[in-house]
Amino acid sequence: MDADLIKLVNKLQDTFANLGGELDMPQLAVVGSQSAGKSSVLETIVGRDFLPRGSGIVTRRPLVLQLIHTPEPDPTTSYTEWGQFLHIDKRFTDFNEIRKEIEQETFRVAGQNKGISKLPIHLKVFSPNVLDLTLVDLPGLTKIPVGDQPSDIEKQIRNLVLDYITRPNCVILAVSAANVDLANSESLKLARSVDPQGRRTIGVLTKLDLMDAGTNALDVLTGRVYPLKLGFIGVVNRSQQDINTEKSLQDALESETEYFERHPAYRNIAHKNGTKYLTRTLNQVLMNHIREKLPDMKARLNTLMGQAQQELNAFGDDAVYGDTNQQAALVLRLMNQFARDFISSIDGTNSDISTKELSGGARIYYIFNDIFGSALAGIDATHNLENQDIRTAIRNSTGPRPSLFVPEIAFDLLVKPQIKLLESPSVRCVELVYEELVKICHNCTSPDLQRFPKLHAQLVETVSELLRERLGPTTEYTQSLIEIQTAYINTNHPAFISGSASAAAAHATTNGPSKALPPPRPSSVEPVNGITIADEAEDSADEPIANGTINGIPLSRDGRSVSSTVHDRSRSAAVSVSDGKSGSSSHRRQSSPKPQPHHHRHSRNENTLSPQPLAPGQPGTSPSHSGAKETFLNYFFGQNGPGPLAGAAAMDHTVASSAAAGVRPVGRDLYGSDAALQTGLMASKRIEGSDAAFDMKSLGKHIEAVSASDTGSQLDKREKMEADLIRALITSYFNIVRQTIQDLVPKAIMHLLVNHTSQQVQNRLVSSLYKPDMFGELLNEDEALVAERTRVKVLLDAYKDAFKTLSEVSLKST
Repeated sequence: MDADLIKLVNKLQDTFANLGGELDMPQLAVVGSQSAGKSSVLETIVGRDFLPRGSGIVTRRPLVLQLIHTPEPDPTTSYTEWGQFLHIDKRFTDFNEIRKEIEQETFRVAGQNKGISKLPIHLKVFSPNVLDLTLVDLPGLTKIPVGDQPSDIEKQIRNLVLDYITRPNCVILAVSAANVDLANSESLKLARSVDPQGRRTIGVLTKLDLMDAGTNALDVLTGRVYPLKLGFIGVVNRSQQDINTEKSLQDALESETEYFERHPAYRNIAHKNGTKYLTRTLNQVLMNHIREKLPDMKARLNTLMGQAQQELNAFGDDAVYGDTNQQAALVLRLMNQFARDFISSIDGTNSDISTKELSGGARIYYIFNDIFGSALAGIDATHNLENQDIRTAIRNSTGPRPSLFVPEIAFDLLVKPQIKLLESPSVRCVELVYEELVKICHNCTSPDLQRFPKLHAQLVETVSELLRERLGPTTEYTQSLIEIQTAYINTNHPAFISGSASAAAAHATTNGPSKALPPPRPSSVEPVNGITIADEAEDSADEPIANGTINGIPLSRDGRSVSSTVHDRSRSAAVSVSDGKSGSSSHRRQSSPKPQPHHHRHSRNENTLSPQPLAPGQPGTSPSHSGAKETFLNYFFGQNGPGPLAGAAAMDHTVASSAAAGVRPVGRDLYGSDAALQTGLMASKRIEGSDAAFDMKSLGKHIEAVSASDTGSQLDKREKMEADLIRALITSYFNIVRQTIQDLVPKAIMHLLVNHTSQQVQNRLVSSLYKPDMFGELLNEDEALVAERTRVKVLLDAYKDAFKTLSEVSLKST
């Protein structure tokens, strides 16, 4: 009966060691310092030399030693004793080979150095000379690393030993050398830390024969020095000289018995000491310990069976493989679950929402709001536009004619490439959302889907294909949004800055902060002969020329106001109104060929201006009188301050004086400046001379392509104002388009990519994968998972068998 208990424990221990079970089996753990004699004690118990020997750490892996008594030798074999490892299916009849196998297995796992490993070596020894017993030989305790031992070798060994002896089902066999003071015993110190009452600790004293003459360990063996419930047992092992001379273990046992019987101090307790007594005691202690722990083992087995059953249920049942209907139902269920997980991850309704990082739809919002929004906000509307580029665009858009106003074609030409800057971040936004949806798709996995890697891979591939199909249209539509914005430049947008305000800002920037423009005032309009005429046209005509401007309007290069072309028709009408307030302009010109004394005009056909200014007291003549109203162009270019072409008035006065003297100015309309005029005259003289430096044919050789930088790197005031005006208009319109794109692109992505995929994912999965001829392939399980399920199933059966056996043993023992 007692032998059956130990055999049952050994069987369960082997089963759980193979299957990875967690049942804590009753066992004896041998603990001691290096060179305390642990290996000699075990070899004496077994009666065979089979353990590695040497200096330093020899035992570097736990050795689980199961001694199995065989009362009758097998008649089919020629040997009565043998050993068998759990990791190799072979019987070792030569115990020297067992020693070599232990060394090789130690090197294989723990390495060639002096490192240790927690993975145990299982060895069974079958012999008629042993009692049923289970022992665990642990590495010897050490203090200082020696040789190539790891620097933390003491800590490693200590943790390994504690891992065994802290288990309640472990009986501690504390081995100490008798020739060392018991107070310095590391094994007893470590055993006391986990078993302070000494209820499951057996003390073993070795090397009694090596104690100093006149001393003995009688007080220790009788329990008067350090009391233990299971007591102390003294043994005498072979010395190193005996090992070198190959003294047999049988002779060693006889010598040990003779030593205790003849020693005067130990003669009376000789029957309670020695290796044979130790073996019987350990056998009895182990059986009593097993019997005591049976209820705990049964309770533990109950818990382990429940856990194993849950784990087996998680792997699923393989009974579906034989039934097509069950396969179809399983595939459909997994498809629907995958689609629900995908949609719920986007909507944020998934039950497994992470609290550590953004996931699912929250990452899509982060892309829209933070990444895409920041990318658009970081684009400067005019950072890549130089003033030279703007000037070149203005000149190219006017052709051979000088510009009167900033041409609208130049604005369109410059603003469209800037709008194109929004295309790259918009397309990248689409790509980021697509990549995030693919990640969501890959993360949609459940324990059921983990069983079928091929089905999961096909589900992911099907949804990824649907996403790829939607990526192209979404990207194209996003690009079309940019193209739509460049197709029509709507300068009538309510949020677009007005041209006059831009010009005012540009003019103020050009002339400095001290020349800020006044706010605009509405103009009164009067109909004359059916023609709507601004009443300030007359005031503009009456304004004297000052600093190259008329009412703050800069003059063009031919001496006329830049507004002359726009107001040619209104100026004619204004003349009629001012003269007679009635009649047509042509009639007034015929009846009054001379200029009126109170109205100073400059004709488009004359190069002279009237030199007589009006008196300040005359009505309608002062530029600052309270009745004067601002024109649009006064507000556009400034009213009373100097215009961009400062000094033009002096030139115009010179032109007027020359005309009065009968001298016709040369080259004024062509060159527009004195330096240019002189250059033109000199060039004319050279060309007209018979000894000209080159003729027209040679002149053509000097006409080459001229870049913007060749036309003069410095911008004059007018060009600077035009560049600032264009820049302000581009910035204003770009901001409008940017806000529109920032609003429309996320909407387009959600409609064309995200929502469309969510709505179509389930239909696509069913139409692509719900096919009976594919069920067998889709439901192929992972080989590792099948092996794990088989292991858990076998382990569960082992738990059930062990629980049944323990129940029977408990009934018999009662």
